[in-house]
Amino acid sequence: MITSHRVWMLGADIDTDALAPGAYMKLGIEGIAPHCLEAVRPEFAREVQRGDVVVAGQNFGIGSSREQAAGALVHLGITAVIAPSFSGLFFRNAFNLGLLLLTCRDTSAFKDLQPVGLDKKTLTLTAPDGSCISCDPIPEFLLDMVEAGGLMNQLRQRIKRPT
Repeated sequence: MITSHRVWMLGADIDTDALAPGAYMKLGIEGIAPHCLEAVRPEFAREVQRGDVVVAGQNFGIGSSREQAAGALVHLGITAVIAPSFSGLFFRNAFNLGLLLLTCRDTSAFKDLQPVGLDKKTLTLTAPDGSCISCDPIPEFLLDMVEAGGLMNQLRQRIKRPT
């Protein structure tokens, strides 16, 4: 099933301090999320809508290991982040929190605030110009984590199941 999402374009090297600014870390995710990406796109947290996607350049999520960086995006309702590469720590934190990360080598077909089609089954994207873009494969266990809404939700579901 292909779903449509609005794109937020960002550049390369978006670090965790831009996603979850250190000055707000004492406030919890509800206090951090309104400041997500304010240094890069001041309007982002205020205008982003549930279901939107972020398309960025290489090295998305570099910096510290703070899981609040992915948590702020989840809290704001981001469906997926699409980039050519991700920091390893951010990659794992994102999936643990239920945020889908799609590794796509070329993101030049995407346009800011334009729709993109996403097929989570085949991990393909349909750009505004109609071109179909394949993303790198994702292990099934990580896709299951996203579907469950993160690792903790997945574990809660497993505990409730009879063995």
